[in-house]
Amino acid sequence: MKNILLGLFIALFAVSCSNSESENTTVPASVENYVPVEYNGENHPDWSKNANIYELNIRQFSEKGDFNSILSHLPRLQKMGVDIIWLMPIQPIGKQNRKGSLGSYYSIKDYTDVNPEYGTKEDFKVLVDSMHQLGFKVVLDWVANHSAWDNPWAAAHPDWYDQDSTGTFVSPYDWTDVISLNYANTAMRTEMISSMKYWITDFDVDGFRCDVAMEVPTDFWNEARLSLDSLKPVFMLAEAEDPTHHAHAFDMSYAWEFHHISKEVAQGKQPLSAIDTILAKENGRFKNGDYRMMFTTNHDENSWNGTSEERYGANLGVSNVLMFTVYGMPLIYSGQESGLDHQMRFFEKDTIQWGNFQYQDFYTTLLALKHRNQSLWNGQYGGAAVKINTNLPAQVYAFSRTKDTDEIVVVLNYGEATLVQLQNNPTGAYRNVFTDEIIQLEASQRFDMEAFGYLVLEKV
Repeated sequence: MKNILLGLFIALFAVSCSNSESENTTVPASVENYVPVEYNGENHPDWSKNANIYELNIRQFSEKGDFNSILSHLPRLQKMGVDIIWLMPIQPIGKQNRKGSLGSYYSIKDYTDVNPEYGTKEDFKVLVDSMHQLGFKVVLDWVANHSAWDNPWAAAHPDWYDQDSTGTFVSPYDWTDVISLNYANTAMRTEMISSMKYWITDFDVDGFRCDVAMEVPTDFWNEARLSLDSLKPVFMLAEAEDPTHHAHAFDMSYAWEFHHISKEVAQGKQPLSAIDTILAKENGRFKNGDYRMMFTTNHDENSWNGTSEERYGANLGVSNVLMFTVYGMPLIYSGQESGLDHQMRFFEKDTIQWGNFQYQDFYTTLLALKHRNQSLWNGQYGGAAVKINTNLPAQVYAFSRTKDTDEIVVVLNYGEATLVQLQNNPTGAYRNVFTDEIIQLEASQRFDMEAFGYLVLEKV
């Protein structure tokens, strides 16, 4: 019996050693006493519960468009209250069938290298370390659906790609500068996950924003999340709107439909009641613990659909307040804090003109409110929006959110200056977060509202 047990122990030890040699499970120095826990759709990284996210377009962020030029902006972003910095793709861009002179950020030539236009791996390490020192979490944009034509995988492993009946690689949609990967191939899937883990083990990134996540099989994302979480608790954002993604793979997904509804409401194409309808739909489709990303713009919206002002018009301010207070985790895109009023070209250099950061205080106020007021926290950590009726249902939208002893009241005027009367509002002492004025809310409270104005009141 002793010999049998000894033999079994030796066999198990050999398997353990073999697994540790075949897969790098190095735990980054930033994680102490880490015990891997399988993601179940609600056990998000603790730091994410009241977090916001900032999308950083490296190419357009500065005149040089490199890693080093970002460093001087970090103290400003920290002061503004940014938590997560999502870096658009950092890898080299393919040259074969390239669009424009610089190509698409999402045409990946090498998954484990950096774009030389941005700097070196050493520069990137300095950037990530600097972000961590200031308290930011770093999320990399990850393009798993397709690669550049001249990615070495295409020549070495053509079976890793989708092919038509003639054996020719296939481009998704009209994205002729890239070719689709074949997720029926297990070797490719293994290498893709290995490439993702590289950026954790060697650079200590905190997660990934996954491009067109709906085009990649969900079981791959489930497998990837489990493997990545063996290294550290990661944060995963899906560019998709699929509730099944949240079960085992993603912390957060795009609230695309809410975004489109908010735009149509701002343009007068839909009534304010459409906000109630989409909130009810969200609550019906997604679980309470599913984070949803709220935004008025991002790199796609800006480059392909126009500036925020062009899309939201005079109601841009109230729409931004809505996105930061009604539901989900808010996104700020590079330049929003300076009122980005330029539609940046996607395949060319088109530097952001920063101006005087005229909206930085606006976002600083809203982000500070989200940090301290639990009613605005993400997923199951926050409170649900409760409609407040008004005498002007076609023009004014109002709601409250409550969690434990924290509460906010938001009033949004989508039209000209008017007198608004609330009809079922909470009462008590509240502070206007933008002016610090203390207001005693009474039943059927009245307000003189500026044209396209907003009130955000925090319970004292």
